[in-house]
Amino acid sequence: MHYVIHCLDHPGAVEKRLAHYEAHKAYLADAKIRTVISGPLLADDEQTMIGSCFVVEADSLAAVEAFNRADPFHGIGLWRTISIRPFAKRVDNR
Repeated sequence: MHYVIHCLDHPGAVEKRLAHYEAHKAYLADAKIRTVISGPLLADDEQTMIGSCFVVEADSLAAVEAFNRADPFHGIGLWRTISIRPFAKRVDNR
């Protein structure tokens, strides 16, 4: 099953995000859950990072929640809101 993880940072958290960016990327590279696609959400200026979005593949919602809780960004309290939802992928034009 696919899941979408949508996270918005606390306001003004760009420096905090950047300070922990390498740990976050290393975590994703070594994760047990397969990341289909991921990247930062951007502000209206299309440059400033304000959150994270992931599409992952996992056996259960509980596994995705555990994956998210173990992310270094979660550990430092970067995200103000986190939404995790099952996702029925219909089209993939890659």
